[in-house]
Amino acid sequence: MQSLNAIADVRRQVADWHRAGERVALVPTMGNLHEGHLVLVDRAREQADRVVVSVFVNPTQFVQGEDFDSYPRTPEEDAELLRRRRADVVFLPEEAEIYPRGREGISFVEVPGISEQLCGASRPGHFRGVATVVMKLFHIVQPDVAIFGEKDFQQLAVLRRMAEDLSMAVELVGVSTVRETDGLAMSSRNRYLSPNERQKAPALYRMLMGLAAHIESGERDIMKLEGEGMARLAEAGFEPEYVSVRRADDLQLPRGDEKDLVLLAAARLGRARLIDNLIVTV
Repeated sequence: MQSLNAIADVRRQVADWHRAGERVALVPTMGNLHEGHLVLVDRAREQADRVVVSVFVNPTQFVQGEDFDSYPRTPEEDAELLRRRRADVVFLPEEAEIYPRGREGISFVEVPGISEQLCGASRPGHFRGVATVVMKLFHIVQPDVAIFGEKDFQQLAVLRRMAEDLSMAVELVGVSTVRETDGLAMSSRNRYLSPNERQKAPALYRMLMGLAAHIESGERDIMKLEGEGMARLAEAGFEPEYVSVRRADDLQLPRGDEKDLVLLAAARLGRARLIDNLIVTV
């Protein structure tokens, strides 16, 4: 596995692969890798001949007061895990390589509408930063396919809209959320949980499962379901941010004739902001 820091070196290597007729997959990450990330690498291996994994803690997607400076960074451990999973390149750029003019005054990618709701409502500018850095990675790597986890369901929806609106050739593949044995969605921010909070954390997924059961049994009062979900999270010791039922294909409010809905939730538990989702077919 090659470890590359410069955009020019990544482009040169990918160009060689493409000239050889090889299909290239990209797995964008912010590092501090866990099994959830590594499952994405495995899927990339199934989808392509070559796999590039980017490890970059992107400052432009952190809003004021968030944990950019303290976000866990483990580059050496990440590289060893990726080597074991047979990635071909790990791209580890410095901030100046991605943003040579600094964080202010750079060109941004905006995906209107879908970016301002749900997580975007409490994290203004977050999805602008996500869309911008992923667009840059797409231009740098020129992948045939890019792999993303469905735990960040809204993020994937934003990126799919961006790729469609801008007529990008890359195929975006979503991979089901990887969970701990008690149901908690794997996340680098889970390490912020104290032992007591870690015991409480799976209640987020259990709440979603409970709402899904109500919908599958015929309940269609969306506001009632969302209110019940918020109450359950508060009772479990969370500070709930939102619980929402949306159409799975575009994250709009249900009309009543959908086949696939997605239940989404975000809540704080101590220092950790946890998100999760569950798709329900009705």
